[in-house]
Amino acid sequence: MRRLLTVAAAAGAAILVKRALGRRVERSPLWPMPALPEPVSGVERERPQGFALQVAERTTPAEDVVMLRLTGDRGALPDWEPGAHIDVVLPSGLVRQYSLCGDPAEADTYTIATRLVPDGRGGSREVHEQLYEATEVEVRGPRNRFPLVDAPAYLFVAGGIGITPLLPMVRAVAAAGLPWRLVYGGRSRATMPFLPELAALAEQSGGAADERLLVVPEDEAGLPDVAAALTGAPREAAVYCCGPDPLMDAVSELCAERAPGGGLHLERFSPGPATRPGATGDTSFEVELRRTGRTVKVDADTTVLAAIRAQALPNLPYSCEQGFCGTCQQTVVAGEIDHRDELLTDGERGDSMLICVSRSQGGNLVLDL
Repeated sequence: MRRLLTVAAAAGAAILVKRALGRRVERSPLWPMPALPEPVSGVERERPQGFALQVAERTTPAEDVVMLRLTGDRGALPDWEPGAHIDVVLPSGLVRQYSLCGDPAEADTYTIATRLVPDGRGGSREVHEQLYEATEVEVRGPRNRFPLVDAPAYLFVAGGIGITPLLPMVRAVAAAGLPWRLVYGGRSRATMPFLPELAALAEQSGGAADERLLVVPEDEAGLPDVAAALTGAPREAAVYCCGPDPLMDAVSELCAERAPGGGLHLERFSPGPATRPGATGDTSFEVELRRTGRTVKVDADTTVLAAIRAQALPNLPYSCEQGFCGTCQQTVVAGEIDHRDELLTDGERGDSMLICVSRSQGGNLVLDL
């Protein structure tokens, strides 16, 4: 009986990974972004609608890390694939994005994990101090701007809580029997969630487990040797990285030189300096809102999003304000865009922008608003 259950589980995992690896993102995944209304002056879009879930289980997989299993009474939840995240509306009204780190086969459950950041923007503290079992929260999504692409091999590089979007990918790739390696760094083993499961996946994948999974606690071994990891990876591998900015920047620089065949895929938790208003060289400009007939001024030290909400459309939808989630993506009718996000595809950059971080290269912009 145990063998039959194991075979069934493996078959189910293979189906999931086939779907995850085979599907391409052929349309904008900004679910549930509403369509713009008819072009009537002064009419604004409503905020994306969500649904209520409850905290069914709360655990602590590592020091200062809380993991929540969210369920509801609506039955099956919108499906998702590795790399996806959800928006969670916290008790204060803050909206924060959290990677889904559970199993896509659990159709009635979303699982997220977050590390407490004492000097952060407040989201992690609310999760840690207010979201206990039976607490109800509003959830929006899921969205996936960090999809698992089809590749013959994979190199995953995680730093700290950056393991959360990568964990479902490792599960999927391991279930498919594809070559993979994970370099996982953190302050200490006690602060690094999911180590037992990752070790089990490495053992099950065959070969030397310590070559499949490289755990690098800083208090034991210093920082991960990213250059060595990339050098040892197959040339055709897809490289996925999520973690602190210094780690991401190091991987980006090395991949720019090496050009991995499967591409470099990044998920950032904080914006780079160039995305912040007031960066060196920023100047004021104007944005014409074509549908409403309004023109707003964007000062050098403010964002397009903030200017539009303050001067014309106060209910314009937004969420992360850091260029991660895609909620504020708008169509550009005219003007040269200074893209400062790492989210939009090359195709999307041709006629749209994330107005929470991106600006004008020079001159004014015209938006389809």
